[in-house]
Amino acid sequence: MRLIAFEQEGRAQWGARVGEALVALADLVPDLPAEPNAALAALDLPRNAQALAAKLAGAPSRPLAGITRLPAVPRPGKIICIGLNYVEHAKEGNNPIPDYPAVFLRGPSSLAAHGSALLRPKASQKFDYEAELAIVIGRRARHLTEADALDCVAGYTCMNEGSLRDFQRKSTQWSMGKNFDRTGGLGPEIVTPDELPQGPNALRISSRINGRTLQDSNTADMIFSVPRILAILTEVMTLEPGDVIATGTPSGVGYPRQPPVFMQPGDTVEIEIEGIGILSNSVEDEA
Repeated sequence: MRLIAFEQEGRAQWGARVGEALVALADLVPDLPAEPNAALAALDLPRNAQALAAKLAGAPSRPLAGITRLPAVPRPGKIICIGLNYVEHAKEGNNPIPDYPAVFLRGPSSLAAHGSALLRPKASQKFDYEAELAIVIGRRARHLTEADALDCVAGYTCMNEGSLRDFQRKSTQWSMGKNFDRTGGLGPEIVTPDELPQGPNALRISSRINGRTLQDSNTADMIFSVPRILAILTEVMTLEPGDVIATGTPSGVGYPRQPPVFMQPGDTVEIEIEGIGILSNSVEDEA
């Protein structure tokens, strides 16, 4: 099943994509909570994904082209980001291979929906792209093991974890370079795990700017696999429905290139992950 977050009458709703149409889940699931993260919890994913998908045939729908999209999770409780999680990306930045992940947080105001513009802020022109697989949490989880970790995953989506490199390096903490408004694309949809039989750690992942491929790798190059990330995080914190985990970016980012390649106003930036889809955003200057 493929879930899309969209806006209707000023509030966020969940829908399921069926071809080029959208079924509003509020029309399909009685008493679905209005708050998006509470609704995601009530959907009970991934356990209920196939049963819910079976109800889509013949359900009332609307054209997908007419909706106002929101970030794949409209207002995550936590956006947890893993840094330096691909072998070749660590090498391209002359960093040692870590034995424990670098972890930092983004805020919801840093997100942008599929099809909308990312904003290059007034404060910096060093706006780098980062193709990432993002995990969406569907069930409350603490103290996971690698064996049971995927039971809490509602699905996966694409992220462009846009980074302002000069601000990222103003201190040893990366958060300032990662939290400018509307600098991170998230979408186009959440794909439930049953649609990825190869699992999350065997997916081709790439980024393109104006059709030029800049990153082209596979999630098999991750240093910390998805189950390992979830086990490490839940040793420390409780994961809750609607939390998003960005799992790191492969090699090919802009800052180590000669000359560096940064996102510019007028660019179209695409993040593609096998089995999930293509996240596409334009870039414009902050007003």
